[in-house]
Amino acid sequence: MTVGPDLGPADLDLLAAARSATLATIAPDGLPRLVPVCFVLWTDGRLWIALDEKPKRDDDPRSLARVRDILERPSVALLVERWSEDWSQLAWLRLSGTAALIEPSAVPAGVVAALRERYPQYLGHDLESRPMLAIALERAVRWSASGG
Repeated sequence: MTVGPDLGPADLDLLAAARSATLATIAPDGLPRLVPVCFVLWTDGRLWIALDEKPKRDDDPRSLARVRDILERPSVALLVERWSEDWSQLAWLRLSGTAALIEPSAVPAGVVAALRERYPQYLGHDLESRPMLAIALERAVRWSASGG
């Protein structure tokens, strides 16, 4: 797998174990906009986020605030965390990069299948006909209670 130069084995393990992450985009007023997302790290080194069919204010994924933010200001951050009541197990990974809206015809073969494997809830979603977000990872900042 090709990954950003900053990701080590512990980072990849955290990404693989995480069930969700928080995507931060920049709203028109300059404030951060945060939304939980499902994701997969693909072999192209990009992190892929489905614009799925969960209920939203508008059926058109291109009208979502996060998508509008990315089209205007593509710099994003993604926070992945590991929570535990045993605080010695706490860890987080903050990834920064440049996001893009990718039309269905340009989504690499296998991304949809990888998302469905990771999230069986997507088996009933028509991801093939919807655009996705792809983040080209540029920087990783990490913290772990264990110091690793």
